[in-house]
Amino acid sequence: MPEPVTDAATTAGTGAVSALAPGCAGCEFQKDLLASSRCDPGDACIQVQNSRRIDGFLKRNPHLAERYLFDSRWEQRAVAARYASQSALKPLLFDDDEAVRRTVAYRVPVDWLDALMHDVDREVRITVADRLPAERLEAMVVDPDYLVRVYVARRLPVGRLFRLIADPDEQVRKEVARRLPPQSLALMAYDENLQVRQTVAERMDPAGATLLLRDREWLIRYLAAAKAPPESLRGLLDDPVEEVRELVRARLAGG
Repeated sequence: MPEPVTDAATTAGTGAVSALAPGCAGCEFQKDLLASSRCDPGDACIQVQNSRRIDGFLKRNPHLAERYLFDSRWEQRAVAARYASQSALKPLLFDDDEAVRRTVAYRVPVDWLDALMHDVDREVRITVADRLPAERLEAMVVDPDYLVRVYVARRLPVGRLFRLIADPDEQVRKEVARRLPPQSLALMAYDENLQVRQTVAERMDPAGATLLLRDREWLIRYLAAAKAPPESLRGLLDDPVEEVRELVRARLAGG
């Protein structure tokens, strides 16, 4: 899972103008850090509302990160959460800003993630689904967002995937079809989505493929005919699609 992006300019959208760094004269770090190149008003500054420069500052001075975990500015909190010790992050599980919680979800011990399992922000829940131990993911199979359920379907133990076979979103069902054991794919042979059935046809064992020989889509019939037992194929000799008929003739002839 990629680390959350917290750049203020990015969040504001295209054309956003980053806040200008204030003068260094009144800054408490001017005497020690600026003189030793541990801060730089154009590249590493904690006083601005620009995540890139805040990050530059805390990367050079990670020992100061915890000082900014409860700053009134969300940019400072979000970046500080990247550098502070894990033990200091627990209060930020309930931060008002989703960018802060995204960073926290990426960094905290997995034992703390239950607090974020139902977060209002989709990206937070995706991070949780990506990090939780697989055996604890079943609680997220009913998440209201399809993309969260896609991550769940990718990592849920195979034996627990059956709850997602009839998921309302085809992207989730495709993930299930990619992971179910071949002998269980018959349960998805009549899925309404062509791409789901294609995955099923490509992974089914020969006996199961017979269920797809009368599929309404010629591609599915073709894939099924390529692996189904030859004795089950005679009904396709008059298939309306030449490619299917040609494949059936070749297989019946032993080709």
